[in-house]
Amino acid sequence: MLSKISSVWYVDTPDPLEVLRAGRGPDPDAAYALARQLHPGLDIQPTVPATLADAAGPEPDELFIGCYPGLTLLCSAYAARVHPTEIPELLVRPLAEEHTYLVSFDLEYGWGSFAHWERGGLRRAFSSTRLNILQDQGLPHIWERPHWAGEHPIQWRAGELPDPLVLPFDPPGFADTANYEWLGFRYFPEVIGPPGPEDSSAAAHDRPTPDDIRVFGFRLHPDDDAAKPHHDPHPPHNRMSHERKGLLSWLRGHDAAVAAEK
Repeated sequence: MLSKISSVWYVDTPDPLEVLRAGRGPDPDAAYALARQLHPGLDIQPTVPATLADAAGPEPDELFIGCYPGLTLLCSAYAARVHPTEIPELLVRPLAEEHTYLVSFDLEYGWGSFAHWERGGLRRAFSSTRLNILQDQGLPHIWERPHWAGEHPIQWRAGELPDPLVLPFDPPGFADTANYEWLGFRYFPEVIGPPGPEDSSAAAHDRPTPDDIRVFGFRLHPDDDAAKPHHDPHPPHNRMSHERKGLLSWLRGHDAAVAAEK
């Protein structure tokens, strides 16, 4: 079971689950182009093909990208924001996609967050620890009701004494339900409990797991030759304007802020 994840999904397909079920490999050229687009001025070095399970908790100098038809996955440390709406604007809609979904959690801290943008406009954002709601913006979705009603409480270990002010749900499990509703698979169904009616059919066995979803890894390095002319063998489809090129540069060295905010 993954202990943490920080992911952003860019979705143009009406059925993300079907895309993930198809078993088609991701596009390496499109992944490299997006990595270059999001990190101008850095040297982008491909590492090794991986899976979403391998991409858990990436370091600030690495990222994982999977580009599928109508569906792109980005795993980056900078998606693990205490306030999900604070991710840079460029990360919200770099590909002019219809929907953007953010799903992040950390079991060690008992923290989870999720957010939804439609055509770049925020629709819902939530983030909390077991005791504190850190962000609650937009109208709650209908699928959130069982969590708020206490139907998915925290599974305490033997001997643990819960705080009387604890929230009625487990925040990582709440984020996992958002992932399920938007993308069709779960990271850890054992936290949510037994499958519901929609998962009791044979089709439920075809649902992908993080081990089934393939991505490409990249390492980010300062580019000593950034000022020199550089030939890009895989140019991005949509070049950023000069004003936007520095938008993500401040992210480098910012990983300590995430731990401090928690």
